[in-house]
Amino acid sequence: MDRLGDHERALVDSIDEPALVLEGIVVRYANAAASALFGEGIENRDVRLAIRHPHALDLILSGGSGEVDATGIVEPGRSWRLLIRRLWDDAALLRMIDRTDSVSAEKMRVDFVANASHELRTPLSTVLGYAETLAEEGNLPDDMRAGFGRTISDEARRMLRIIEDLMSLSRIEADRFVAPGEQVEVAAVVNAAVAAAEHSHSSVNCTLEVAVPDDLPRIRGDHAQLVQLLDNLIGNALRYGCDHPGSAVDIGARRSGDWVELSVADHGPGIARVHLPRLTERFYRVDAGRSRESGGTGLGLAIVKHIVERHRGSLEIRSTLGVGTTVTVRLPLAQAVETITASD
Repeated sequence: MDRLGDHERALVDSIDEPALVLEGIVVRYANAAASALFGEGIENRDVRLAIRHPHALDLILSGGSGEVDATGIVEPGRSWRLLIRRLWDDAALLRMIDRTDSVSAEKMRVDFVANASHELRTPLSTVLGYAETLAEEGNLPDDMRAGFGRTISDEARRMLRIIEDLMSLSRIEADRFVAPGEQVEVAAVVNAAVAAAEHSHSSVNCTLEVAVPDDLPRIRGDHAQLVQLLDNLIGNALRYGCDHPGSAVDIGARRSGDWVELSVADHGPGIARVHLPRLTERFYRVDAGRSRESGGTGLGLAIVKHIVERHRGSLEIRSTLGVGTTVTVRLPLAQAVETITASD
């Protein structure tokens, strides 16, 4: 291809995404990104060996210019936008823009809106139904009227919890790139979360066993968010891990190198392994009916995950059926964070 000289090759090489120069259906030149994607031997071969998407091939073979969205080129599930521009005669430049992340983000957004709408619609329908009955039926027995009122109150509180969790999740995500600046006492976080759990779950027949050393160093964090994190973990353990009289939830903290590990363990029925990778997804529930009955919103572990990410920590969930579930959060020491920041 005589018209593709050194300057033209340099221009194609300067493109960050995979780019191919085509002559008819033959690949005459591939930049480094394209060679890495398709292999070094892609040049001087039929483009149909690399691009097997029918709409993209139709556009290439038609001699036109345009854009095509394609999925599954090279790797299953990977999404691309193919931009085809004519150069001269029957030559064309094919650029490939990886849209996998943006497509996944859009799918998450659509799923989130659908799930949030569903979660709010269910209690709202109940509230509307009972409210209409109370308004239209004047001679309801007092006990029935009181029962309707309690149901309306319970469902309205459920909606309020969902909305509060959604707002909390939104605030945490907005601050995810801003590292917390407080130096936090681990024991103070644990004590605050335990006190809140004992108050809000006083009817649960389960004891909280706390083991936190007095000499733990401080961590760099947001005190309120860390209390919320631990409160969510303890709440989950109390809801789903206290399935028999005398049950206990173990709450512990210990130092591990430049980290502090917080753990919450229950001795309940456990969670099947197939569910573990999805537990931190918004509104994902192992048992949707039981979760709603116990007051769960399906957002607790999603909030925990985002708080951990903001604190530059790590989250691990281990569970064995019939044995129980342990959630471990690792958070960096304040001193370790300062050392890393100084070295940067």
